[in-house]
Parts: sequence; C-alpha cells; structure tokens
Amino acid sequence: MASQVSSSEALVMRHTHYGEADMILTLFTSEYGLQQGFAKSARKSRKRFGAVLEPFTQAIFQWKQGQGSMWFLQDAELLTTRVSLRESLSRLAMASYGVELVSLLLEDGESHPHIYELLCSFLDFLSNGGDESIARLLFELRLIYLLGYMPHLLHCSECLKIFSDEKVSFDANRGGCLCCDCAGSIAMDIDLMTIGSLARSLKVSHRQFDGFSFGYKTLQEATAIFNQVLELNLPYKPKSLKFLP
Repeated sequence: MASQVSSSEALVMRHTHYGEADMILTLFTSEYGLQQGFAKSARKSRKRFGAVLEPFTQAIFQWKQGQGSMWFLQDAELLTTRVSLRESLSRLAMASYGVELVSLLLEDGESHPHIYELLCSFLDFLSNGGDESIARLLFELRLIYLLGYMPHLLHCSECLKIFSDEKVSFDANRGGCLCCDCAGSIAMDIDLMTIGSLARSLKVSHRQFDGFSFGYKTLQEATAIFNQVLELNLPYKPKSLKFLP
C-alpha cells in the first residue's frame, strides 16, 4: 500500500548535498517541529522545487513518510524566499544565528507553534531591513521565555525581594537577578532600567518586532544576560556567533 501524501507549511533551516543529485533538508514546521526531508534529484532538476530549497525560504511541502522519521519530499509551493537576507552579510549572519539557536535548543519532532511563529517573524523583520540589534534582543528574550528558561527579573531570585531603586546584579547560575545583599562579589551588575525594559518587552505579542527602541546600555547588558542563560542550556556554542558583531 502506497504511503499517503501529506502537506505541511515549513521553513527551510538548512540543506545538505547528498550523493550526486539529492539533498537533505532540515525543515521547521508549526505542527511537527524540526524534521528531516529528502529531496530526490533536487540538484539535477529544479523543476519541482526551484528556489524552495534555499535556507530561510517558507513553503508548503508535499511529502510522504519514509523510513524512520525522514520525509520524502514530493513537491512544494513557494510562500516567501526572503532573498534580501542573502544580500547583506550582517543580516545573513543574524538570520543564521536565529536558525541555529532554534536547531540547537529544540528536539526533533516536538511541536512548538509559537517558536515557529517567532522565528518566521524574526526573519521577516530582518528581511525587511529591521535593526539587527533589536531583532537579536527580542528574539533571544522571547525564545528563552517560550522554552521556560526565563530567569527572575523583577525580584531577587534568592530572597524574592522586589526591586525598587537599588543596585541589581545578575547570575544565571543562581536563577537571575539578585539584590545587593544576596549578590556577593561574583555576580554581574545590571542597570534596573535594563531589567524593566526586558520585562515590558514580554507584554506584547511574540510576533511583534516593529516599534521597539533600546539604548546602547540596554542592548549590551541584555546580550550579557542572554549569553549566560543560553550557555546553561545550549549543548555547545553556536558557530554563527563568530560572525556577529
């Protein structure tokens, strides 16, 4: 009995050449999470797939279940190419970083519809010329939050004191922000305005990237905070980080 043809909207995360003509794709879908797709003879004939197999492209794929969890890709209907991401090295590097983070933090086959929406919105914002520093801050913040890795921000992670107008420190290994009495000498100092900005940014839709503005200090401190949190949860340091400023 022939296997049934299924249809799924998916984002192409990356592709790998296989043999003389085939390709293996890593796809990210809202319903099925990360999946591996096999495109037979994709490099010999572009008729079926065309530009659909390029990274950052979004399309509706027709597929059959192969051996194990591999999808055998039959056809695809292009939705968006985001070709402008490949016209700027800095945008390409930031987009690659976002895709790599998701690939490292998610398990294959697990459904994460909000993270799918977040990644697509992040790529759209970059593709439309959005500020790369703002894109990175909002993407990392929301990804950490949606995965349940969010550290304590508005109160001390150890004594639970709510911050008002005082010195605040941060240590991801100790749960997040710390008051001066609990911090000790090792924790990193953080401006209270940075903490407030991050907390407020979580109150809007995870798909919204337009309309944000952050000062230089907030951007720098947020990067330092997220670096600590991600380091605790990533299997290894993302390769694309070396291409970011």
